[in-house]
Amino acid sequence: MKPLAVVCVSGGMDSCLTAAIAAAEHRLAFLHANYGQRTEAKELECFRRLAEHFRAERTLVVDFTDLRAIGGSSLTDPAVPVREGPPVAGVISTSYVPFRNAHLLSAAASWGETLGARAIFVGAVWEDSSGYPDCRPEFYRAFEEAIRQGTRPETDLRIVTPVIAMTKAEIVRRGRQLDAPFELTWSCYQAEDEACGACESCLLRLKGFAEAGVEDPIPYRPRR
Repeated sequence: MKPLAVVCVSGGMDSCLTAAIAAAEHRLAFLHANYGQRTEAKELECFRRLAEHFRAERTLVVDFTDLRAIGGSSLTDPAVPVREGPPVAGVISTSYVPFRNAHLLSAAASWGETLGARAIFVGAVWEDSSGYPDCRPEFYRAFEEAIRQGTRPETDLRIVTPVIAMTKAEIVRRGRQLDAPFELTWSCYQAEDEACGACESCLLRLKGFAEAGVEDPIPYRPRR
């Protein structure tokens, strides 16, 4: 029998490809986090559709409402506008949610230890998203060691970040090879019906599809 893996699935294209990669050698337990983000309902809808597509054996939705109360991000604080335009190299994005991925990995480790999982898959990307300090490879190596130190001796949970060094174009191309259902994903930071096409995440996604020579299958608002 294949080993079980906890896959952190936001509903975006990076975690979609990560799930497709994990599915090749693992049974799947899908984990999703609600944290008061602007597009929470849409992301949850995509998560459920992806879980059905990949036939996840288990699903878990965790609620980190404290992250909305803490604020400090354009994704969780209505008073902070979502930044439009491409990412700026070396500048922390306004959409960075302070230490969010530590919360996510903690939940994944707790669940993974309980289930007897052997891996936690995370769709973090560093090269295209350098404005997020909790997407750095060093962060995941450090957290893997924290899991080793803080769990039962028999627990064997590694953190796998298969797309961390990929560009968005490489993610699109690899996703096409694996038949990853990008039509079931969502990347926009501020709209849930039609993607805005202007926020950092939309622009990265559109750039990736354009460079890969593939049409993005999700709807966008008409350009003005």
